[in-house]
Amino acid sequence: MKKFYGASSLKASHAAFDAFEKRWSQYPGAIDVWKRNFSHVEQLFDYGSDIRKIMYTTNAVESVNSSFHKVTKKGAFPNENALLKVLYLRVKELQNKWNGGHIRNWSMVLNQLMVNDKFAKRIEKYSIYLP
Repeated sequence: MKKFYGASSLKASHAAFDAFEKRWSQYPGAIDVWKRNFSHVEQLFDYGSDIRKIMYTTNAVESVNSSFHKVTKKGAFPNENALLKVLYLRVKELQNKWNGGHIRNWSMVLNQLMVNDKFAKRIEKYSIYLP
């Protein structure tokens, strides 16, 4: 799936999907789901490659869910408030961890967004926060 999400062009994405379809033809139900929803993948190619990578990457969401699971998997909370406190503390830890982080190729992403008329005005509004 990464091959058609991360393809260099829409044409390359279709070629990668065709190869995926042939390889996994023994699972027609799964292929049909992808065929019905491939238009969502196609929309990614309206944007530059660096923007696409951010859009289809869900690592941040998966990381938060995994982190929450680690602190709640024991399930020994005397009440709901205790659970909320543990989750709050985990969010604070994640916030401290991510404050120093950055998005890879941010300058390229920013340039690609600024070229797009849909986003340029919104970004300019926050330009005091930009490097």
